[in-house]
Amino acid sequence: MEKHNNSAYLNMELLRFTTAGSVDDGKSTLIGRLLYDSKSIFQDQMDAVEESSRRRGDENVNLALLTDGLRAEREQGITIDVAYRYFATPKRKFIIADTPGHIQYTRNMVTGASTANLAIILIDARKGVIEQTCRHTFIASLLGIPHIVFCVNKMDLVDYSEERFQEIKAEAEAFAAKLKVKDFHFLPISALEGDNVVNRSEKTPWYEGPTLLYLLENIHIASDENLIDCRFPVQYVIRPQSNEFHDFRGYAGEVAGGVFKVGDEVAVLPSGFTSKVKTLELNGEQFEEAFAGMAVTMTLEDEIDISRGDMIVRVNNQPESTQDVEAMICWMNEKGMTPGGKYAIRHTSSDARCMVKEVQYKMDINTLHRIEDDKQIVMNDIAKVKLRVTKPLFVDKYETNRHTGSFILIDEATNVTVAAGMVL
Repeated sequence: MEKHNNSAYLNMELLRFTTAGSVDDGKSTLIGRLLYDSKSIFQDQMDAVEESSRRRGDENVNLALLTDGLRAEREQGITIDVAYRYFATPKRKFIIADTPGHIQYTRNMVTGASTANLAIILIDARKGVIEQTCRHTFIASLLGIPHIVFCVNKMDLVDYSEERFQEIKAEAEAFAAKLKVKDFHFLPISALEGDNVVNRSEKTPWYEGPTLLYLLENIHIASDENLIDCRFPVQYVIRPQSNEFHDFRGYAGEVAGGVFKVGDEVAVLPSGFTSKVKTLELNGEQFEEAFAGMAVTMTLEDEIDISRGDMIVRVNNQPESTQDVEAMICWMNEKGMTPGGKYAIRHTSSDARCMVKEVQYKMDINTLHRIEDDKQIVMNDIAKVKLRVTKPLFVDKYETNRHTGSFILIDEATNVTVAAGMVL
């Protein structure tokens, strides 16, 4: 029985979501409330939080303390740029990337949100849509997060007013409509009181939508991955030097897009040689097909010279092969970008070097205006650039594939990641 439960748990769908909001919007309380009301924390953790709340003289149990341990470390200079939290309900597993909301942490938000399926953006019901709301929504749309949930928090402080909720909703919708956001939702909540977080609230009889947890458990994410364009960047070539598997040659990696089936005709880039998929396997188990997000070992029917950094694709559906890349980048390093600077670039499993040919403009993330006269790129800046790469990269647009459309730039002298990029 135990084994059966364990395998059901391992096969549960995983939803990664990120939370954003300005300083006192109640992010910690919301995450604490989610963990507490969904019974995802242990009794001793809860006892410790109740004890600390009592010592601090808080009226209610301060649920923010469940996540603020990590924040305290962050404030003492212990570098937790993004705090990851893990919890599960009978329906789904969740990873929360809790990122700081201040403007000087744009890069952390980009890091935490880059793999998320969904972003929760908190709006204080008293303050409404502020500059930070717009900035977080912009970054979420830039990163191609498919689902955005605006939680209008602290509804208890505006007497659960439907009118106030509708005002904020109209304002946020007007802004989100300018961006490429596929799917957004609005929820009136009170993280402190627990309204509409895990349990439905009787204080908002006018609200007919789902609670936050119901939405997180049921939102459809299976089709967020690109299941059309087949992409398999080779991470490692497996050649066991043993008599038993003398002729085995497998290619290990994670499917970055599409569905590969045994018998599919494939091409190998950059050589262009073609073959057919012979087997797909993982841990000795054979599969008939492998889809985006699965890590597998693929074998081909023909012997082709393939190495790390090559990409296996469908014969009739290939990414663009280019040495000139136009991209939006988020600069992550204290040391600004050098004009015409040379950097190492890593795209899927491929490594090359590149030069910044041109900075076209910087984004003012608060107004969404382009700044064309100041091309000085410093930490947390988001800019559109042109790069020239030493060898062709096999890229898709970031909006069609977040795996093959993204890259990082690395300072070769220090080996530090200095920027994250999204191919346009």
